[in-house]
Amino acid sequence: MNGIKYAVFTDKSIRLLGKNQYTSNVESGSTRTEIKHWVERFFGVKVIAMNSHRLPIKGRRGRPIMGQTMLYTRMIITLQPGYSIPTLRKKRT
Repeated sequence: MNGIKYAVFTDKSIRLLGKNQYTSNVESGSTRTEIKHWVERFFGVKVIAMNSHRLPIKGRRGRPIMGQTMLYTRMIITLQPGYSIPTLRKKRT
């Protein structure tokens, strides 16, 4: 599924992990129901609620013209108690 881009690890998202809520960035064209069904099937979990918000667009300067960064939506996915999504682990060297 190309809808979910990557997991987000900020101070707030790490605090939300204690409440069984996971944060990720998704494509702006994806709907909540598509993301919910994909998460439930891929990870084998039950989703209670999903909150989403669109992040502000940031400007990016290329020499002669001003552009914009890609537009995406941030989803906060709440799971039922007892379920969890395996987090990404860093490779130790």
